[in-house]
Amino acid sequence: MLANLKDAPLFDGLKRLFKTKKPELSRWIVLDVETSGLDPYSDRLIAIAAVAIEVSADFSQISIRVGDSYEAVIKQDLPTSKSNILIHHIGAQAQLEGRAPIEVLEEFKKWVGESPLLAFHSAFDETMINRAYAKFRLKPLQNEWLDIEPLAKITGVNPRLRALDEWLEYFGIECAVRHQAAADTFATAELLMRLWPYLKREANSWGSLRDIARQANWLGHS
Repeated sequence: MLANLKDAPLFDGLKRLFKTKKPELSRWIVLDVETSGLDPYSDRLIAIAAVAIEVSADFSQISIRVGDSYEAVIKQDLPTSKSNILIHHIGAQAQLEGRAPIEVLEEFKKWVGESPLLAFHSAFDETMINRAYAKFRLKPLQNEWLDIEPLAKITGVNPRLRALDEWLEYFGIECAVRHQAAADTFATAELLMRLWPYLKREANSWGSLRDIARQANWLGHS
């Protein structure tokens, strides 16, 4: 019976379930990536930037842990186009002199630990990062992901806002260099802080916040 069970798809699903890391509930990671383009299935990962946020035990407040951040440019065999460089400001020489991809990906995994990962339109970031781990035959991240965009929508602050730029402008959040991973990351983290007074009315734990975001996506609010 057990031998047959080990070969069943259900057993494989259960193994993946129990291998998933339990989120570190007091430390969350807000991140952003820079890429060679907007196609998550064919473009390349160029840079990763992230910053940790501290969540209070009672879920009443969050704060940015400025000293707990990560940033790395991944070495490219060929630099991206000039038009692409004008977007993310990572020059051809910087790309060619970036750090070894495996080194960056393994280091990032260690720095993240068991913390959940958050991003604005996180599906793109998650796909790009997962593809990078797969490309270099590394064990993928097992962390949970959460999309900030549907969370912003359900606050009811302004139903017409969609793009990150629109939310930043609405709250008067300045981004030093838009479409530069580190600057975008800190701006997104600050946006989450501005949304928190509304979000904590609806959720009191990581699990409830995650469920609200999933429900918002399912209902088509994102």
